[in-house]
Amino acid sequence: FLRYNFDAVVHFAAETHVDNSIKNSERFIKSNIIGTHNLLEASLKFLKIKNKKNFVFLHISTDEVFGHLKKNDKSFTEKTAYQPRNPYSATKASSDHLVRSFYSTYEFPAIVVNCCNNFGPFQNKEKLIPKTIHNIIKKKKIPIYGKGKQIREWIFVEDFVNAILKVLQKGKLGESYNIGSGKEFENINVVNLICEIIKEKKILGYDPKKLITFVKDRSGHDFRYSINSSKVKKELNWVCETSFKKGIEKTIEYY
Repeated sequence: FLRYNFDAVVHFAAETHVDNSIKNSERFIKSNIIGTHNLLEASLKFLKIKNKKNFVFLHISTDEVFGHLKKNDKSFTEKTAYQPRNPYSATKASSDHLVRSFYSTYEFPAIVVNCCNNFGPFQNKEKLIPKTIHNIIKKKKIPIYGKGKQIREWIFVEDFVNAILKVLQKGKLGESYNIGSGKEFENINVVNLICEIIKEKKILGYDPKKLITFVKDRSGHDFRYSINSSKVKKELNWVCETSFKKGIEKTIEYY
């Protein structure tokens, strides 16, 4: 911060995997809460020392801070109350509150972005989509919690990056923006689609669906996430361009 005279901080850094937060919540508290506070303090000092006028602190958060939804509930909006239900989402909610408190207390130039589930090339293999692809390649069992009926909204990473760029360039300080694709799928349907696409490519000598294994559901497993992105579309003219299937195909090609 002392060495360079930059114009923005885009804070992606976080421990993110819910399963890991259940096993070891302390890592999430240190990274997501204390780490965010460290960046806020460093940025505040940076602004005073460098006397920056057009600086932006863009904080990347998640739809999980809003809790979960029933099948027919309306999607989360920027005004939905926070109801985190696991250590991961609780620490992310805390970091969101810290960022907003700096905006209110110090007139700190911050914006918060809450996004649905990302997927795409380079993703950590602990996540559902890359884990499924990886296990198919290695001919290992594909574990599915419960009956795989949990519903998630998915966005291809390049579309989210384009949204971040829009918010960074045109977003209003102190505001929050929800970013999603509007495409929701049951976990089991996501896994089945991956299996079908890989089978169609005829690169394996077996049916990947035979690897699907249903395991005991994790405690406190949120049922559904769904995000209303009308604000970022209307105010910043952002659109989600990649279909879910096309994004899955690109992701499979990478792995």
